[in-house]
Amino acid sequence: MLAFLRHLLSIVLLPMTVIIIVPCLILTVWENGSVFSRISSPFFGLGKLASVVLILMGFALFAWCETLFARIGRGTLAPWDPPRRLVVKGPYQFVRNPMIISVGLILIGQALFWGSWGIGVWACLFIVMNHFYFLFSEEPGLEKRFGNLYCDYKANVHRWIPRIRPWKGTQAGE
Repeated sequence: MLAFLRHLLSIVLLPMTVIIIVPCLILTVWENGSVFSRISSPFFGLGKLASVVLILMGFALFAWCETLFARIGRGTLAPWDPPRRLVVKGPYQFVRNPMIISVGLILIGQALFWGSWGIGVWACLFIVMNHFYFLFSEEPGLEKRFGNLYCDYKANVHRWIPRIRPWKGTQAGE
């Protein structure tokens, strides 16, 4: 039960803020509109369909990553309660940061769905901020915690561009 609450807290505080609270503030405060008035717009067209597909893909990828963090990593997505074991399975065999990619997909999908330049700018800002966070904080921390295991993984799996074939190197989560 405690593990479930740890995961729930990290999800509510981090990605839910990024994908729900900030976009709602952008739509209602910055763009002077109501989220609910935008919902009544006709739901048709390839743009709307593409946006829904991006959002659903993002949520599915996020759920998969979070499950791996809990099951294999024995930690959460939160920096204050990180995985205790290096997760290099599932989407992590293709790219080092699939969870951030998943949130980026959700934000881009929202920007398309709502027709919001503000959410589009927020998506770009979120991705850039995370890029620098990974460069200067997360990756050095992972190198300290997991040593050569992470260095080998980092040398073989790109930060943002997925591999074509899954990396089959050392599996720390086994």
